[in-house]
Amino acid sequence: MSTASESATPDPTGSKSAAPRPTQPEPTGRLQDGPLGRELRLERGFQLSIEEVWAAMTESAQLEEWIGRWEGDPASGKVTFLMTAESDDAPPAECIIRDCRPPHSFAAETGVCSNVWPLRFELRQEADTTELVFAQRASDESLGSVGPGWEYYLDRLASVLAGAEASEVNWEDYYPRLAEYSEQLR
Repeated sequence: MSTASESATPDPTGSKSAAPRPTQPEPTGRLQDGPLGRELRLERGFQLSIEEVWAAMTESAQLEEWIGRWEGDPASGKVTFLMTAESDDAPPAECIIRDCRPPHSFAAETGVCSNVWPLRFELRQEADTTELVFAQRASDESLGSVGPGWEYYLDRLASVLAGAEASEVNWEDYYPRLAEYSEQLR
């Protein structure tokens, strides 16, 4: 499992917010059975509290730093998600919340047009590290774009949680370079 601190440049002040060092990303996704059926599963570790990682994964303002934002009332069971990391005029997508147990697990369905993407994540605190398991149900959609996409977004999350800018993570480092690995998982 990759840990945000493992990819950080040492900071002489001892701060946890050291910027990630530039490296070529390595694929970490695995295809396995899980709560959503056959899932593409990715894991990351962060030397932060479970509450800090939960906030980065669920609070709209923090989500927008690395992937997008939501609008609406989550208590209603659905929100509108805007993937603003892709563009400022990202099309809105309905996000139906299936399960939410702060600060440990979240599951939702989202998508655009007829594409529906069941997603989930779990957080677990192990000593001073919060372990993140993120999964999307594997569908007929090509894993060659889905896998690199989630590697990219989770590395953007890691960058933000390390105190760096998400924009320092470049899509061109992920796609198409990691596409073959992800496609061969089937």
